[in-house]
Amino acid sequence: MAVHEVIAYLCVDSAVDAIAFYESAFGAREKMKLVEPGGRIGHAELDFDGTTVMLADEFPELGIKSPSSIGASPVTIHLHVDDTDTVVDSAAKAGGTVEMPPTDMFYGERMAVVRDPFGHRWNIGHTIEEVTADEMQRRYNEVMEES
Repeated sequence: MAVHEVIAYLCVDSAVDAIAFYESAFGAREKMKLVEPGGRIGHAELDFDGTTVMLADEFPELGIKSPSSIGASPVTIHLHVDDTDTVVDSAAKAGGTVEMPPTDMFYGERMAVVRDPFGHRWNIGHTIEEVTADEMQRRYNEVMEES
């Protein structure tokens, strides 16, 4: 099996608003969208500086529901950026909810968590230190012993 890409495909309760949020919060750029005659967006593609994220409005008749409809999202999207603090500030100003402010983490990343207005959870981080897998495990063990 040859896998060429893994692309996040988000279901939202308002694709028009989601596109505007992702453009404002994360600097995404709309590549294309397919709009039904009634206005529902069946498919859109956004460019996150070279990485594609797809999204669409809900299609409950097909069992496709957004986090807003089901009350949660079991998926977290990790957005690796140049400056966590700047992106988190932008996301908050655009209407995102900061669930964890930017924090230096044991695994060598400055990381924050933002919930977008559509219920999707975003980890936003940048590398502050290269950490080997063995050292990361050692640090993880320490964190687990402390908690």
